[in-house]
Amino acid sequence: MAQNANLEAQIAFLVEVDKLKSVLRRNYAIHADRRENSAEHSWHVALFAMVLAEHSNELVDINRVVRMLVVHDIVEVDAGDTFIYDDAQRESQVFREERAADRLFGLLPEKQGELFRDLWDEFEAAATPEAKFAKAIDRFAAALHNYETHGRGWSENGIKRNRVLAVNEYVRHGSATLWDKIQSLVHSAVKEGFLQS
Repeated sequence: MAQNANLEAQIAFLVEVDKLKSVLRRNYAIHADRRENSAEHSWHVALFAMVLAEHSNELVDINRVVRMLVVHDIVEVDAGDTFIYDDAQRESQVFREERAADRLFGLLPEKQGELFRDLWDEFEAAATPEAKFAKAIDRFAAALHNYETHGRGWSENGIKRNRVLAVNEYVRHGSATLWDKIQSLVHSAVKEGFLQS
């Protein structure tokens, strides 16, 4: 009977988090004229981590990094996507996302819910090598999307060079190589005229 209860709780969670496919981000899909959704983003950053693992500053358990990235935005089902350049919305982000984490991971059987919540908390704290690299990948992917779409997300929101560098400097904590690449992308974007200096 407990096994059936677990299955029903797991299915309820999976059905609920399908809503992540409807949460639109400010970034655009690279090869489409539309904004990407948070579920697409989560899949893509998990793949980024697998492909770019060698560029982590420290040796990491890449399976843990991927698991973190798959669950890191589930809270957006309730909290919505917080645009990284929106300081006003970021003020309430922690409260909104923690409340969402309580509800959403609470749908799972207790031990499984705790495991998912621990992964999410680890990502948010960004203290372990895995979490630092996962955070770096999350930001690197967004910067790359902006560059590859000729700064569409940046220009629509009035984001300038210094702001892009300031917000993304965190990447260096997880990957000095990817931080160097972001700086190179920003330099190119300014030179090519689709990011204001």
